[in-house]
Amino acid sequence: MVALLALIEMVNSLTYGCIFCSEKGSGDHINSSINITNQVRSYFESYKSERANKFIVYFQNFTNTYDTIENLKIKYDSALINDKIVGLAVATRPDCIDENIVKLLKSYSDKLCVFVELGLQTSNEKTAKLINRSYPNEQFSKAVKLLNKYNIDVVTHIMIGLPNETQKDLENTVNFINSHNIQGIKIHSTYIVKNTKLAQMYENKEYLPISLEYYLNSCIYVLTHISPDIVIHRISGDSPKDLLIAPEWNLHKKWIINGIDKILKEKNLYQGIYY
Repeated sequence: MVALLALIEMVNSLTYGCIFCSEKGSGDHINSSINITNQVRSYFESYKSERANKFIVYFQNFTNTYDTIENLKIKYDSALINDKIVGLAVATRPDCIDENIVKLLKSYSDKLCVFVELGLQTSNEKTAKLINRSYPNEQFSKAVKLLNKYNIDVVTHIMIGLPNETQKDLENTVNFINSHNIQGIKIHSTYIVKNTKLAQMYENKEYLPISLEYYLNSCIYVLTHISPDIVIHRISGDSPKDLLIAPEWNLHKKWIINGIDKILKEKNLYQGIYY
């Protein structure tokens, strides 16, 4: 019976995903009905491609190492169709990384900057279970160690404002990240989008979104306590306007960036000052 319950729990976690992700995962900004090569080609045919000379191919939504080695190579190769592409970023789960996959990723490193993104979100395993992260912290550590072995950069995601999280939880998460050999971090606010478990919790008054002020102060804590050697890749997550339920301030990226910049300047703070 115990084994059966564990199996049911595992199947549910793989079926429903994290409570804050929509049915498209974290890739609501792309048209997944178009094949990978045509997605990339379409971008380079648009005016957006004229704004830079170098680009990173980003396999973002869902789990981008969850396939056979042969199929993964086909998918990665199908995106690398332009000489302006200098980087390959692959987002995945720590429990979907093994040595063969890492070796495949490493094979691209002669020509490209390769890094793997892992969604830690929090080091509080009780919260992790609530949000349906579905892997223990130990699995994260193993994945980081394996990627370190092959000198592949690791970028981890953390989320501020998860259900029931406290300031102490944030402090523990930052300490946990600092205890690993991690090269980059993405900081996200917890926002609610339609057709998610978190949206149900919000409607049932089981979850209250954080304020902009809370988010700014929490970001400042992360920035001032994270290792100065870790590159900050992001300080805000974006939700499509037509999917966002709350908080409304999430749509205003300038409020977030300018707010953080103002606090840092006024208090003479900088990354890693309290590391």
